[in-house]
Amino acid sequence: MTDHARPDDLAAAVPRGSRNDALVLATLEAAEAPLSAYEILDRLRERGLRAPPQVYRALERLLAGGRVHRLESLNAYVACQHAHARRMEATAFIICEGCARAEEVTDGPLGRRLNRLAADNAFELHGAAVELRGLCARCAAEAAAKAESG
Repeated sequence: MTDHARPDDLAAAVPRGSRNDALVLATLEAAEAPLSAYEILDRLRERGLRAPPQVYRALERLLAGGRVHRLESLNAYVACQHAHARRMEATAFIICEGCARAEEVTDGPLGRRLNRLAADNAFELHGAAVELRGLCARCAAEAAAKAESG
Protein backbone atom coordinates (compact mmCIF):
# COMPACT_ATOMS: atom_id res chain seq x y z
CA MET A 1 0.00 0.00 0.00
CA THR A 2 1.02 3.55 -0.47
CA ASP A 3 2.08 6.12 2.09
CA HIS A 4 -1.01 7.70 3.70
CA ALA A 5 -1.87 10.65 5.88
CA ARG A 6 -2.06 10.18 9.63
CA PRO A 7 -5.58 9.36 10.90
CA ASP A 8 -5.96 12.76 12.62
CA ASP A 9 -5.02 14.60 9.40
CA LEU A 10 -7.58 12.64 7.41
CA ALA A 11 -10.26 13.14 10.05
CA ALA A 12 -9.96 16.88 9.56
CA ALA A 13 -9.96 16.62 5.75
CA VAL A 14 -12.94 14.31 5.14
CA PRO A 15 -15.97 16.43 4.22
CA ARG A 16 -18.68 13.82 4.91
CA GLY A 17 -19.08 11.33 7.69
CA SER A 18 -18.06 11.58 11.25
CA ARG A 19 -14.62 11.97 12.73
CA ASN A 20 -14.80 8.29 13.67
CA ASP A 21 -15.47 7.32 10.04
CA ALA A 22 -12.40 9.25 8.94
CA LEU A 23 -10.22 7.75 11.67
CA VAL A 24 -11.34 4.20 10.84
CA LEU A 25 -10.84 4.76 7.10
CA ALA A 26 -7.37 6.25 7.60
CA THR A 27 -6.40 3.35 9.86
CA LEU A 28 -7.46 0.83 7.22
CA GLU A 29 -5.69 2.75 4.46
CA ALA A 30 -2.46 2.77 6.44
CA ALA A 31 -2.67 -0.90 7.42
CA GLU A 32 -0.39 -3.46 5.80
CA ALA A 33 -3.06 -6.17 6.05
CA PRO A 34 -6.81 -6.46 6.71
CA LEU A 35 -7.86 -5.52 10.24
CA SER A 36 -10.62 -6.82 12.48
CA ALA A 37 -12.89 -4.31 14.20
CA TYR A 38 -11.08 -4.95 17.48
CA GLU A 39 -7.67 -4.37 15.88
CA ILE A 40 -8.99 -1.06 14.54
CA LEU A 41 -10.27 -0.17 18.01
CA ASP A 42 -6.88 -1.00 19.56
CA ARG A 43 -5.15 1.32 17.09
CA LEU A 44 -7.59 4.17 17.76
CA ARG A 45 -7.99 4.09 21.55
CA GLU A 46 -5.51 6.94 21.98
CA ARG A 47 -7.56 9.02 19.54
CA GLY A 48 -10.75 8.73 21.56
CA LEU A 49 -12.47 5.57 20.30
CA ARG A 50 -13.19 3.54 23.39
CA ALA A 51 -15.95 1.06 22.57
CA PRO A 52 -16.60 -1.49 19.82
CA PRO A 53 -19.93 0.11 18.80
CA GLN A 54 -18.07 3.26 17.75
CA VAL A 55 -15.95 1.23 15.33
CA TYR A 56 -18.83 -0.92 14.11
CA ARG A 57 -21.03 2.10 13.37
CA ALA A 58 -18.21 3.74 11.42
CA LEU A 59 -17.56 0.51 9.52
CA GLU A 60 -21.28 0.20 8.66
CA ARG A 61 -21.31 3.72 7.19
CA LEU A 62 -18.05 3.14 5.32
CA LEU A 63 -19.33 -0.18 3.94
CA ALA A 64 -22.59 1.43 2.83
CA GLY A 65 -20.62 4.20 1.14
CA GLY A 66 -18.33 1.76 -0.66
CA ARG A 67 -15.22 3.06 1.11
CA VAL A 68 -14.30 -0.26 2.75
CA HIS A 69 -14.84 -3.96 2.11
CA ARG A 70 -15.40 -6.78 4.56
CA LEU A 71 -13.41 -9.95 3.94
CA GLU A 72 -15.80 -12.64 5.07
CA SER A 73 -13.22 -15.41 5.39
CA LEU A 74 -11.06 -13.30 7.71
CA ASN A 75 -13.83 -11.35 9.47
CA ALA A 76 -11.71 -8.31 8.72
CA TYR A 77 -11.88 -5.06 6.76
CA VAL A 78 -9.82 -3.32 4.08
CA ALA A 79 -10.05 0.12 2.53
CA CYS A 80 -11.43 0.11 -1.00
CA GLN A 81 -8.59 0.40 -3.49
CA HIS A 82 -10.66 0.97 -6.65
CA ALA A 83 -13.41 3.24 -7.89
CA HIS A 84 -16.28 0.90 -8.66
CA ALA A 85 -18.77 1.44 -11.44
CA ARG A 86 -22.44 1.85 -10.49
CA ARG A 87 -23.28 -1.40 -12.25
CA MET A 88 -22.32 -4.46 -10.24
CA GLU A 89 -18.68 -5.14 -10.85
CA ALA A 90 -17.07 -8.23 -9.41
CA THR A 91 -14.46 -7.56 -6.80
CA ALA A 92 -11.91 -10.21 -6.00
CA PHE A 93 -9.51 -10.20 -3.09
CA ILE A 94 -6.22 -12.04 -3.39
CA ILE A 95 -5.33 -12.92 0.20
CA CYS A 96 -1.85 -14.20 1.06
CA GLU A 97 -1.88 -16.81 3.79
CA GLY A 98 1.82 -16.14 4.44
CA CYS A 99 2.04 -12.39 5.01
CA ALA A 100 -1.71 -11.70 5.38
CA ARG A 101 -1.77 -8.97 2.75
CA ALA A 102 -4.92 -8.61 0.70
CA GLU A 103 -5.03 -7.06 -2.76
CA GLU A 104 -8.28 -5.90 -4.31
CA VAL A 105 -8.78 -6.53 -8.01
CA THR A 106 -11.81 -5.91 -10.19
CA ASP A 107 -12.80 -7.90 -13.22
CA GLY A 108 -15.46 -6.73 -15.65
CA PRO A 109 -15.94 -10.09 -17.41
CA LEU A 110 -16.34 -11.88 -14.08
CA GLY A 111 -18.90 -9.27 -13.02
CA ARG A 112 -20.85 -9.77 -16.24
CA ARG A 113 -20.80 -13.54 -15.76
CA LEU A 114 -22.03 -13.23 -12.18
CA ASN A 115 -24.78 -10.83 -13.29
CA ARG A 116 -25.81 -13.30 -16.00
CA LEU A 117 -25.74 -16.22 -13.57
CA ALA A 118 -27.97 -14.29 -11.18
CA ALA A 119 -30.38 -13.25 -13.97
CA ASP A 120 -30.57 -16.82 -15.30
CA ASN A 121 -31.69 -17.88 -11.82
CA ALA A 122 -34.18 -15.04 -11.32
CA PHE A 123 -31.97 -13.55 -8.63
CA GLU A 124 -31.40 -9.84 -8.05
CA LEU A 125 -27.68 -9.48 -7.39
CA HIS A 126 -26.67 -6.61 -5.10
CA GLY A 127 -22.97 -7.34 -4.93
CA ALA A 128 -20.33 -10.02 -5.09
CA ALA A 129 -16.86 -10.47 -3.72
CA VAL A 130 -14.61 -13.41 -4.46
CA GLU A 131 -11.82 -14.27 -2.04
CA LEU A 132 -8.81 -16.11 -3.42
CA ARG A 133 -6.47 -17.50 -0.77
CA GLY A 134 -2.95 -18.69 -1.33
CA LEU A 135 0.59 -17.30 -1.35
CA CYS A 136 1.88 -14.11 -2.93
CA ALA A 137 4.99 -14.39 -5.11
CA ARG A 138 7.32 -13.40 -2.24
CA CYS A 139 5.83 -15.85 0.26
CA ALA A 140 5.70 -18.65 -2.36
CA ALA A 141 9.40 -18.08 -3.14
CA GLU A 142 10.26 -18.12 0.58
CA ALA A 143 8.29 -21.35 1.05
CA ALA A 144 10.04 -22.95 -1.93
CA ALA A 145 13.46 -21.91 -0.66
CA LYS A 146 12.64 -23.27 2.78
CA ALA A 147 11.47 -26.59 1.29
CA GLU A 148 14.68 -26.90 -0.76
CA SER A 149 16.93 -26.21 2.21
CA GLY A 150 15.00 -28.24 4.73
